[in-house]
Amino acid sequence: MGRQLVPLTLESLSDLPARCRACAFWELTPVGGAAAERAGRAAQEKAAWIATVLREWGSCGRVVHVDQRPVGFALYAPPAYVPRSQAFPTSPVSADAVQLLTARVLPEFEGQGLGRVLMQTVAKDLLSRGVRAIEAFGDSRWKEPACVLPTEYLRAVGFEVVRDHVAHPRLRLELKRAISWRADVELALDLLLGAKARPALRPS
Repeated sequence: MGRQLVPLTLESLSDLPARCRACAFWELTPVGGAAAERAGRAAQEKAAWIATVLREWGSCGRVVHVDQRPVGFALYAPPAYVPRSQAFPTSPVSADAVQLLTARVLPEFEGQGLGRVLMQTVAKDLLSRGVRAIEAFGDSRWKEPACVLPTEYLRAVGFEVVRDHVAHPRLRLELKRAISWRADVELALDLLLGAKARPALRPS
């Protein structure tokens, strides 16, 4: 099995699942996102957002390929580029952190350690750019695939709550910790980014 992790670019945006590349949940405000959906231009807004972040900040995602097939991705950016984050009750993201927007690994490729490799690659990229931590908003009432990752899985892979909330706590992971994940955390990552365990996650 040959696997490769590459930065997300406008050219590789098509490697994301169709629903994800046409979703601008994080990239726009709630009002702007609703307007883009009604106008059928969410995909264009997504592409414009990626172009802006790439130009002004740099790489904002990683895509993992297995035998030249895209099978997973992670998307991240400084909170200043994530308008939707301001709508969460536990905002803002800490000044020294980058926000993990979302991540997925296709169900049929779970259990192969791809989630661990993907997230460690993200951690190494951010550490090389002087970033200390990554934060994410969790969904404590998660029932089905959505843009916000389940709180229980974020905690399982080492994120810790820094501001609690009944529905959407904000969690933080120190990046140096991610570089040396143990086997039990690797399993939890497979559950987070894969599809085998309860509740069964499915790609967007």
